[in-house]
Amino acid sequence: MLMKNLLATKPVEPAPHVDAGEPVEGTLSGEASLKRVLTARQLVMLGIGAVIGAGIFVLTGQAAAHYAGPAVVLSFVIAGIACAFAGLCYAEFASMLPVSGSAYSYAYATLGEGVAWFIGWMLVLEYLFAASTVAVGWSGYLNSFLGLFGAALPDALASAPLAYSKGTLTFTGAIVNLPAVAIVAAITGLCYVGITQSAFVNSIIVAVKVAVILLFIAFSLQFVNVDNWAPFIPPAEEGGRYGWLGVLRAASIVFFAYIGFDAVSTAAGEAKNPQRDMPIGILGSLAICTLLYIIVSAVLTGLLPYSQLGTPKPVATALEAYPSLLWLKTLVEIGAIAGLSSVILVMLMGQPRIFYTMAKDGLLPRLFSRVHPKFRTPHVSTIIVGVIAATLAGLLPIGVLGDLVSMGTLLAFATVCVGVLVLRYTRPDLPRPFRVAFAPVVCTLGALACLTLFTMAFLDNWHWMSAWILVGIAVYFGYGYRHSRLRERANGAASAQPVVR
Repeated sequence: MLMKNLLATKPVEPAPHVDAGEPVEGTLSGEASLKRVLTARQLVMLGIGAVIGAGIFVLTGQAAAHYAGPAVVLSFVIAGIACAFAGLCYAEFASMLPVSGSAYSYAYATLGEGVAWFIGWMLVLEYLFAASTVAVGWSGYLNSFLGLFGAALPDALASAPLAYSKGTLTFTGAIVNLPAVAIVAAITGLCYVGITQSAFVNSIIVAVKVAVILLFIAFSLQFVNVDNWAPFIPPAEEGGRYGWLGVLRAASIVFFAYIGFDAVSTAAGEAKNPQRDMPIGILGSLAICTLLYIIVSAVLTGLLPYSQLGTPKPVATALEAYPSLLWLKTLVEIGAIAGLSSVILVMLMGQPRIFYTMAKDGLLPRLFSRVHPKFRTPHVSTIIVGVIAATLAGLLPIGVLGDLVSMGTLLAFATVCVGVLVLRYTRPDLPRPFRVAFAPVVCTLGALACLTLFTMAFLDNWHWMSAWILVGIAVYFGYGYRHSRLRERANGAASAQPVVR
């Protein structure tokens, strides 16, 4: 019975087109619902806002210095291919099931409630902890920028009071990372007010940071020294450093840069025409971001020897070596502040909508599904997520969670790839506005690529991931299993059947 319940799936029905009568300002019963206002362009901007950030401004240098050398370009290609396979699968699901739960909802429709909960719990890693991680990076760039004007905050108010070293937490003497708390609080307020305002602000931020990245590429190309690319793949060392193993390990690290392209799918419940616009938003943003990542990583490793790029702000570090480009360094810091802001924004938009969907299914308390009657946002979930993210960002050195975030994302992506294939065989009759070509090949390669990168990161962080999974199991059986709406409906239907004597 337990296994049957864990494998129970939600009925999948063709999603109505919003222009064919689906209510926009609420449900047919009068309940407040999410507001459908986002266009294809805004969805593409949402994806770029989520993806272009920590990857370019932080992780590129770290991965090059410690694992891949100049071959970090190949690491981005590998991660991009894995994302492309997953993105195609996301596009099919999002056009067929335009709901706000992302990979969680797709798993519930294909692989059962147990897998859906597991993926939902992994998405908490992806969105909630990623927002906190990026907020800490944002704080560092902001304080560096303020230092240009002599207004930098003291370390006591701009760094974490706790540090992680050799498996233990120690006190640093700092009080709180105030800028990190402030940016999370400000963006939480924006997400509370409405999706339209959030998308508008995100579009402005995206324009700023893409312009800065293009300026960096245009003005730095003339200083690229091709000698810095030799050897392109440094000889392998112990600990998975360099060589092809290092390239793969770096791919699992830079995968953090791609978290959030699936955030487009969390906004499916607020898209004007999800059947047409969701594939455009997902695949369009992924293609643009992958191209920018490859070009920037090539330019960056050409400006400076890869061994010197292992700093918290590698792009700025590379520019410091060229006095004639110092003016660009200031712009890059502005772009980094803007870029990381939009990543936080999209993460803090995505997580409440996943909680909203899980609560609608009964797997989380009902308060997570409340929608503000005026702003039409999941306001309670937004506040809760904002408070937790601000606390983590203000107190903890979140860097240790970077691999965990990537692992949670990779498992979610692999599940979506498997789910598309399962649904092709179990429900071939469902209308699919967007269909993955050569689905058996694409879905299989996508799942294998994501699971391979997951394994690379899991070897170093198995204890943290195992602990997170155990906590998730406790929460599910402590609350979700007993309050599942799917099980309530099934039990209600069973009790309504006449008794045969």
